[in-house]
Amino acid sequence: MGELKADAQPARTALFTTRKTVHMSMLGFAFLLPFLTWVEAAGCAILALLFNLFVLPQLATDLSKRSRAAAEAGRAAIENHWTGIVLYPIAVLALILAFRSSMHVVAGVWAIMALGDGMAGVVGEGLNGPGLPWNKAKTWPGFLAFVVAGTAGAYVLVRWINDNLSPARLFWVCLATALVGAVVESLPVGLDDNATVPLVCGAFMYCAFLVEPSALDRNLPYLGRRVVLAVGICLVFSLLALALKMVNVSGAMTGFILAVAVYMGYGYKSFLILLGFFLLGSLATRLGYAKKAARGVAEKRGGARSWREALANTLAGSFFAVLVITTPQEAAFLVAMIASFSEAAGDTVSSEIGQWLSDRAYLITTLRPVAAGENGAVSLSGTVAGLAAASSIVGLGCSLGLCGGRGAAMALAAAFAGNLLDSLLGATFERQGRITNAIVNFAGTSAAGGIALVLALHFGI
Repeated sequence: MGELKADAQPARTALFTTRKTVHMSMLGFAFLLPFLTWVEAAGCAILALLFNLFVLPQLATDLSKRSRAAAEAGRAAIENHWTGIVLYPIAVLALILAFRSSMHVVAGVWAIMALGDGMAGVVGEGLNGPGLPWNKAKTWPGFLAFVVAGTAGAYVLVRWINDNLSPARLFWVCLATALVGAVVESLPVGLDDNATVPLVCGAFMYCAFLVEPSALDRNLPYLGRRVVLAVGICLVFSLLALALKMVNVSGAMTGFILAVAVYMGYGYKSFLILLGFFLLGSLATRLGYAKKAARGVAEKRGGARSWREALANTLAGSFFAVLVITTPQEAAFLVAMIASFSEAAGDTVSSEIGQWLSDRAYLITTLRPVAAGENGAVSLSGTVAGLAAASSIVGLGCSLGLCGGRGAAMALAAAFAGNLLDSLLGATFERQGRITNAIVNFAGTSAAGGIALVLALHFGI
């Protein structure tokens, strides 16, 4: 039997793999978007999907996704390489269907997905830079390459499709969206970024293009006093929550920043929506805590929320609150904000009350009996409590004049849909260990706000 030479080195993996080449080359079709109807564009995306499904398998080509660690070990990563190949054209098709009246958004996100992600892999593999604080498997050079390439590609394509946009405004929107995409791509989650990046970036870029300086100008007379009140009131409540051990230090700091953003949206009225969610969630956490702790399902740190919980449950609502004062669609974003916090209240209360009062729950995907507190488990007591909590937040918003009857109905329906998505993700991806509970919660609140926004814009709230 032969022996390996001591100086033998594993073969280097090509930086521009076939997989990256396929993804980046398909971007050329985006330049045809100005000359196609959305139906024709969707048809092209379907043809690309059929090509990837039936033609690529017949070609002698390696479409696997390789990581730097795998390359150093001289072996391919074990990821199912067909996942991204199939999801890529599906993501493009979804973008076209979702933003068929805003093809510049389709093109911009497509460029970020193809160029940003592609160049992040190339630079990340080629340069041995420091790892990111939240994911050591991703490097700063790769992260920055994503932002630069994504921004440049998005700017060129959006400009190609819609040259009426202000160059300065277009640059900042593309930069912000590419930065969001880079963060999403670098998160340590077990989901394919060909699904997560276009989903998040598409929603973000669409909302960012709704921002109008004139809307902010109209609100400037109120914002000077409002920011002072926001900082003072939010600081007091953050310190009080910290003293009562409802949050830890990181939770208090993060909550303070997000609360200020919410307060800026519609003053004390929008802040009361956030406060209502926080009080309901904290109270539900305290109820039966000893019993939940004995079962091993109680919140850690005595129920004190950290920065993760603050971001997961509040970031989406804060985003919608800021858009209330920066876009002409004030009423629509108020409904979206209420829906987001309504979903957060419903999810938190249903989980906490269900774990306290129910010994047995049912997995939402199979209705199989499982122990209360398991991911994706639902119970009668928890569902009723969650619906009551969600309705309370929507009712509060309605009583404060933030939405009318139609808006309240939309917010509550969207919150229910977000709670359903939360349970489905918990029963599937979270149970498989592919995503964390924080990601599930963020997805639920974002989906609720997004659904409410679509309904409000479509029906003219």
